[in-house]
Amino acid sequence: MNIKSIRLIGIFLSVGVLLLIPFIAMKFTSEVNWNWFDFAVAGTLLLGTGLICEFVLRRFKSVGQRVVICGAVLLGLFVVGAELAVGIIGTPLAGN
Repeated sequence: MNIKSIRLIGIFLSVGVLLLIPFIAMKFTSEVNWNWFDFAVAGTLLLGTGLICEFVLRRFKSVGQRVVICGAVLLGLFVVGAELAVGIIGTPLAGN
């Protein structure tokens, strides 16, 4: 297996592990109350972010470009995640 295949497997495993955190938390507390749609949205956001960063790593050779573009993608993930969770911007998509 080459490094590109290993990174893709790592992306899929990371998304799975990150989605296990709220799934397990739901078993121990009533404060985490996700349904299938929440898991689908979170999985799509995480997988999309990982695959976009993988594309950037394959497409751009300059380390500076890689860092800036992947940083912008991660910032976008955090903003969208925060908006969906608590509504920091105040769009109709806010979770509160």
